[in-house]
Amino acid sequence: MSKALFTLPIGTSGSIVCTEPAPTVYLLTFTSPPDNRLTTTFCQALIDALDLIEFGGYAPGVVVTTSGIPKFYSNGLDLEHAMSTEGFFENSLYKLFNRLLTYPMPTIALLNGHAFAGGLMTAMHHDYRIMNPAKGFLCLNELDFGVPLTPAMSAIFRIKTPAATYRALALEAHRFDAKQAAAAGLVDGTGGLEEVLELIKTRKLTQKGKTGIYHVMKREMYRESVAALSVEGGKLDAERLAKEREREEKRVAAGKKKVAELKTKAKL
Repeated sequence: MSKALFTLPIGTSGSIVCTEPAPTVYLLTFTSPPDNRLTTTFCQALIDALDLIEFGGYAPGVVVTTSGIPKFYSNGLDLEHAMSTEGFFENSLYKLFNRLLTYPMPTIALLNGHAFAGGLMTAMHHDYRIMNPAKGFLCLNELDFGVPLTPAMSAIFRIKTPAATYRALALEAHRFDAKQAAAAGLVDGTGGLEEVLELIKTRKLTQKGKTGIYHVMKREMYRESVAALSVEGGKLDAERLAKEREREEKRVAAGKKKVAELKTKAKL
């Protein structure tokens, strides 16, 4: 039987509940209706929960995250909030990704439903992923709504997935069901909490954080992503995107001018 440890609010209508379904296995269940969008309050609440486990007197073990909303693990960013909130990316979103990526205990995302865009990115910054075999898709759908991936968002996919998988995600916005996700290397298996606990037992994951160097090993292993997710990296992202937009405007203007001249020469 799961032991209740603590509950944290997400704004005024959501919460993160921490339970202990097995010794030193800390299950964080987040519920932020309607679909667990990654807002400032959501990101900060999840960071707070991770801090409570690390610094709150709990023994080293394994952290599992999942959703209390059956349809969604997370539907990604609230784009309006993200674009209108100064410092959101470097101070909230990337800070959460970095915390998960370098956490001093093994982390597992239990994907109970859809994980789209930023929701999939959140899952990818965990060490392991287990996906519901019966429902839900994994997808980077930024291509569909015209929002480019930043270096901080894309680095984790270059590091953790085969090139063909990354191409399908980024350039096709392909939706992976559980079977496809397992074959593509996006998840480590399919199932629910029982399968998560079996993975923890089989790989002896509750023991991995006890030597105190787990986060050091991960920082080295994922150093490209860690650098991109830093505050400095986040600021560089904004500068790069601004320059990229400027370059694209100049490229299109030059292309149109060239084609106008070609049409004149070709008498079109």
